[in-house]
This record gives sequence, structure tokens and C-alpha cells, in this order.
Amino acid sequence: MALIAEAHNAETGASSRAAAGGRKSITILGSTGSIGCSTLDLIARDRDGFDLVALTAHRNVRRLIEQARQHRPQLAVIADRSLYTELKEGLQGTGIEVAAGEEAVIDAAGRSAAWVMAGIVGAAGLAPTLTAVRRGACVALANKECLVSAGPLFLEEVAKSGATLLPVDSEHNAIFQVLDANQLGSVEKIVLTASGGPFRTWSEAEMAAATPEQAVAHPRWDMGAKISVDSATLMNKGLELIEAHYLFPVGEPRLDVIIHPESIVHSMVAYEDGSVLAQLGSPDMRTPISYALAWPSRMATPCARLDLAQIGQLTFEAPDFKRFPALALAREALCAGAAASTVLNAANEVAVAAFLAGRIGFLDIASAVASVLALGTGAVAVPADLETVYEIDRIARIQTEEWVQNRAR
Repeated sequence: MALIAEAHNAETGASSRAAAGGRKSITILGSTGSIGCSTLDLIARDRDGFDLVALTAHRNVRRLIEQARQHRPQLAVIADRSLYTELKEGLQGTGIEVAAGEEAVIDAAGRSAAWVMAGIVGAAGLAPTLTAVRRGACVALANKECLVSAGPLFLEEVAKSGATLLPVDSEHNAIFQVLDANQLGSVEKIVLTASGGPFRTWSEAEMAAATPEQAVAHPRWDMGAKISVDSATLMNKGLELIEAHYLFPVGEPRLDVIIHPESIVHSMVAYEDGSVLAQLGSPDMRTPISYALAWPSRMATPCARLDLAQIGQLTFEAPDFKRFPALALAREALCAGAAASTVLNAANEVAVAAFLAGRIGFLDIASAVASVLALGTGAVAVPADLETVYEIDRIARIQTEEWVQNRAR
């Protein structure tokens, strides 16, 4: 089991550093997103425990400037080259090194931080996260697409470098906490929970008329627009299903999804003796981030404490694959092979962007993904290298854009 095995191999060294009172060096890839902001919030509460090596952002240069001035990393990087001057002027006199461009983000990931938060959304996070893995860093993985788009390749690099992967998604982090890695044969089922998103009770007709504003209004979590739309279509849970397949190799038939609107039970593991272990907590991403940040220990957080008496009841229901076909598409892609998952992710990113731009309807997102998957771009079972992954991703994006244009006519 790649993730758990690598994690436990690193436990002794991490414990030694903690016992010695050493400061942990940190890089945050995607610091201006919700994951990055939550990570910085935790770090700010223990300034003596962490040294910031680098912060990177895509286009939110103003927030990056604010973060860099407050938290004082050695390096601040903006991926959009056109914003370099604004970043440089905003950090003038601070002594913070400034860089711009996608290559600069990759270079930042290559710097010698012991712990890297991989929080860049989408396929754009693949290359920098792989860079951190290849140098053997402890990588807190919040980027689903690394495993969805290039799972076998990514885990091969982990094995080569001896890197440690710590899952940050609340569901995978929950599994990490309750799964007995040494007895995978005794696992009957791993169950990922899903809130159901803002349209859980909507009819297909209502969803057909849904606006981007309605789709991003998640009832439980505060997330970015793309992830919020994925939650509304249930594609987010489909991507997490694929990710779980690589993180916890119990086999696809033993992976399941259940709708849990309260988002209190973050995932469960059922064992052959009838026991079901679950991790519970308030819906706040700072909890799983803190577990990865302090691992193998724990750290105090300001998260609301769980009051089950006040909550009153927890409800569960089976997912509706007819109204939310994206979840079934993800499982089909998983069974078809790694390249199909690459196509699934690329097509979904383009379709979600088109929906947010008002070019297609909400239900068109899953239709676009299904149509592109049917074209067979992902016929290659396992991409041999990163270049092949990028090429499959590129073709799938072109095909999805063509579908969007035809739909808009």
C-alpha cells in the first residue's frame, strides 16, 4: 500500500524532529486557494513551529502579496507571467524573492522544504507536485488530479524517491486515520461519504436551469468554484473514488460511495468481522490539513467541536446515478484504465469552465464528459510517461471544447 507504507516508513524520522523541537520547513503550492489559506491559518497559530520556504499562486496576485507580507516566505511565485511586475512591486523592500511563470512554480516545488502542500487545483498541479515527490518530500496531497490523471506514474515516482504522501481531502484523510494498512485483506469495503451538494433534492428539470451561482453555493463546505461545481455534479466524489483506488489498493469492487448530507462522517472502513470504523468531525478543512501538517502527531485547531446531541441525527442515502451520472462515469473510467481517467478529468475541467462561463448548462457537464470518453482517446491502458499524459489531456480538452462549441450553436 503505497501511501500508508511510505508514511509509516517515515514515522520514526518525523517523531525525532518533533522531539528535538525542530521547525518544519513548508512550501504551499496554491496558497491563495481555500486549502492554501486554511494551511496558512494553522501555521500562523504556531509561528515557532514552521519556516515558510515558498508560496505560489496562479493569478490572485493581491492575495499572494498579502500572504507573503504577513507570513514572510523566502519565495513568492505567481504562475501568470503578466503579473510579475505587480508582485515584485508589492513585495518591494521585504527581502522576499519573487518569480513568475509555470516553470517558476515547478522550481519552487523543487526547493528544499521538508513538507509540501499540493493545493493547486486541476491538472496544472501535476508537474509541480511530481517535482516535490521526486526529491523525496513529504507531500500533503490536496490535488486529486495527480492520481486521477497519472495514478500509476505518480505512485511509481513515489516508490523511486521514497517520498511520503499524506492525503488532505477530508474523505481520504478520514480513511487514512481508520484504515489498518497491515490488514488490507480484512477490509470488506471502504465507503466515501458525499454531502450530495446543493442540488441533492433537485429534479433534473430544476438542475437543467441551474445557474453557476447556485452550483457554487455548497451547503456545507467553503470551496473554490471548480470544486464546488464538481460537488454539485458528484464528479468530485467520482474523482475521489479514483484517487482512493490508488491510495488504498483494496480493489475497485470494495470502494463505495454514500450520500451523507450533514458531512459529519467523513468516510468509513468496514471490516470482515462486521466492525465499521469512521472518522467524524465538523466540516472544516483545517482538521484534515492539521493532521497532515502535524503527522505523525496532532495539533490544536480552532475548528468547532462536534456536538452530536445538538446535531440530533445523521442521515445516509444511496446516490442517484440517473440524476447524477458523473459518479457512474468516474467508476467506468476507473475500470477502463488510467488513460480513461486522464480523459475524464480533462473533459470535466473544460466542461466545468464552460458552465461557469455560461456557455453550457449544468446537465451538459456530464453529457460532455460522457461524449468525450466515448471517443476512445484513453484507449491506452497506462500512459508510459508524463508527456503521454499531457498529450492525452490535450486531445481530450480539444474534443471537449469542440463539443461545447457545437452545443452552443
